[in-house]
Amino acid sequence: MIATLVIGLREGLEATLIVGIIAAFLRRNRAPLTPMWTGVGVAVALSIAVGFGLQLVEQALPQAEQEGMETVIGAVAVVFVTGMVVWMRTHARTLSRDLQASASAALGRGTAWALAGMAFLAVLKEGFETAVFLLATFQASTDTGTAALGAVIGIAVAVLIGYGIYTGGVRLDLGRFFTVTGVFLVFVAGGLVLTALRHAHEAGRLVIGQQRTVDLGWLAPNGSVRGALVTGVLGIPADPRVVEVLGWVLYVVPVLAVALWPRAWRPSPRRVPRVRAVLAAAFAATAVVLAVAVPSGGGTELPRTVAVTGDARAVTASVDGDAAVLRVAGRGREEGPTRSGTGASRSLRSDGTAETEGRITLPASAHRRVARAGTSADQWQVTEDVPSADRPASLTLDQLIGLFGRVPVGVSPSTNPGPFAADWTVRDTVTLTTVQGGVLEATGSERDVLTLRGGGLPAARTTTLDRDVWTVPPADADRAAADLAAAQTRAAELRLWNAWLPLALLVAAAAQAALALRDRRRVRTPTTTTPGTDPSRGPPADVPARSLDHAVR
Repeated sequence: MIATLVIGLREGLEATLIVGIIAAFLRRNRAPLTPMWTGVGVAVALSIAVGFGLQLVEQALPQAEQEGMETVIGAVAVVFVTGMVVWMRTHARTLSRDLQASASAALGRGTAWALAGMAFLAVLKEGFETAVFLLATFQASTDTGTAALGAVIGIAVAVLIGYGIYTGGVRLDLGRFFTVTGVFLVFVAGGLVLTALRHAHEAGRLVIGQQRTVDLGWLAPNGSVRGALVTGVLGIPADPRVVEVLGWVLYVVPVLAVALWPRAWRPSPRRVPRVRAVLAAAFAATAVVLAVAVPSGGGTELPRTVAVTGDARAVTASVDGDAAVLRVAGRGREEGPTRSGTGASRSLRSDGTAETEGRITLPASAHRRVARAGTSADQWQVTEDVPSADRPASLTLDQLIGLFGRVPVGVSPSTNPGPFAADWTVRDTVTLTTVQGGVLEATGSERDVLTLRGGGLPAARTTTLDRDVWTVPPADADRAAADLAAAQTRAAELRLWNAWLPLALLVAAAAQAALALRDRRRVRTPTTTTPGTDPSRGPPADVPARSLDHAVR
């Protein structure tokens, strides 16, 4: 409630001051006020419509898109409040004088509707800022009703103060007022930075910098006054993450410096380009140091050849785009050949065992992208029917028990003693999962569909026998996937420091360099100043209140 009250008070007072100055000017020049109030009314209606429209659009979106829209609204609100603080810091001292000069120019064109346009645009600007800022604050608030009440009270108080200034009954040091409220709103906007970054993470757009930093549960316990102040007003969560703390610091520190920097310490116009150039060089140097000094945290590479269990010894993968070739090295006695894939070759070793190697082609049509323990992987799966000539055509009851480990369902040893005629349908499935060409998982499975007839059976019985011919041990695959996920997470976290932060610093350096060039051109351009005045310092500190008081008399 406190945050929205201050927002409504400050934004409302800005709008009422502008309207009051224009109204006083019109009254002093005996011009009609109806066009101005028409423009003000239309601007207020449009501002309210913008707020409700954004809220309705957000509610119509799915959850992830709602989080994304709240991120955008929060970012826009931060930009608005930053511009508001900086602009008022620069123009508060000459607000009345500038508005009267613009009003004189508009009235000189012979119509009060030009002044109505001024009032309309001024109130529309403040109204848009207020609508977006309040909507972002509502989204970050735990009690929307109380937050809305605070905004209404703040706007009402602003209108009363503005009317009091207009009638001459209230004197206000506007410079101090806007400085104090500006500092408070900087911290509120810093909380919106935290909230926007968290919404971005919940929307799946921001996955880096999510390590917990400190536990602020002791500072902002739920249901306490401190919790309402820290979390509800300032928007600081009890469990801030690394990227949130970084965003808060990078926003609050420079904006506070702009809001509170003493005018006596400001450099002269001729020195401003040099100061900006030094800042640009410092930002750029810091970016280079971070990019070079922070390691990249290279990921874990999986081997292309891995050991398997079962009727094979190892598998080797060769990936070419979306296609792959899997070589399966088998093992077995010479008299007992094993199936190890299509195109198998066989050689006899000196110890009497047989070494087989199968080559399995996995086409691009069998390829798909999958997620394994949070890691993106390539997967191929090929299924084919294979000849069943090596399967027995007749099975005894003991052989059936040996195959299934029990008497198959539907077969009774007393009434179906066998032997049984056996018809086989054999289907092999090969599955390969790789990450950057390295083998993560590989399995060769076999499904035998067995149909039994005779042996006392009143009708044919069909049963299925599934088994893994060879496979990468699941524990090894799980361990490799976990190592990959940890390595990728570490690399992503380091990119916050060696890529994203340097990029932000380079953008800031480019902006300062561009501003330095602009200021240098301004210094070289001759300007006319009043003798005895210092253009860098502006009018005296009490000019806003006095000039405004003079305007409304």
